[in-house]
Amino acid sequence: MVEHVYRHAQAASTLDAVMVATDDDRIAEAVAGFGGLVERTRDTHRSGTERVAEVAGRLPCAVVVNVQGDEPFIEPSMIEEALAPLVADPAIVMSTLRRRIDDPAELADPDVVKVVVDRRGDALYFSRQAIPHARPDAAPTVYKHIGLYVYRREFLLELASLPPMPLETAESLEQLRALEHGFAIRTVETTGDSLGVDTPEDVERARRALTAGARA
Repeated sequence: MVEHVYRHAQAASTLDAVMVATDDDRIAEAVAGFGGLVERTRDTHRSGTERVAEVAGRLPCAVVVNVQGDEPFIEPSMIEEALAPLVADPAIVMSTLRRRIDDPAELADPDVVKVVVDRRGDALYFSRQAIPHARPDAAPTVYKHIGLYVYRREFLLELASLPPMPLETAESLEQLRALEHGFAIRTVETTGDSLGVDTPEDVERARRALTAGARA
């Protein structure tokens, strides 16, 4: 699965380099085995953001894309979409993706993170609960958050140095740290989708989908 994510990221034309940040010997060996770049990190990080920030602190880059290793269906086009706001506007320091939810089961699933946004597309809140709550006579568009992040390097280093916050801890959503500290997260609507692999059932579902894709 890590190799699949790695190869998809490599296919994004605007990325200068792709590497895996890990503190796990098994993952490091697997990445080296398929010829990928791997950076070892400390094992004390509280989140993926902090792990990526450690590596970014050693690199002479301006922008960092965090493609999570448990998101095997992130397409190169989705990486390009998430990058676009930082390319277009130097004031934007962080961006991510959102996708319209059409399946009521996704809205009720706590493993599917929801996001509400303002008129510019900046995130107002992320939650595992169904948001927004709608009256029977209202039908607002509801969005799934896709866990792909783009940061300006200096902002990423600052964000990783900030303490965890109550909502971040309560929801177990690391992106809430940025909102609770008063920073904006620009979201981009995409038609692409992802399947986060969080449970044994997710692993099996992802394996079937990846196998089917390889045969297609």
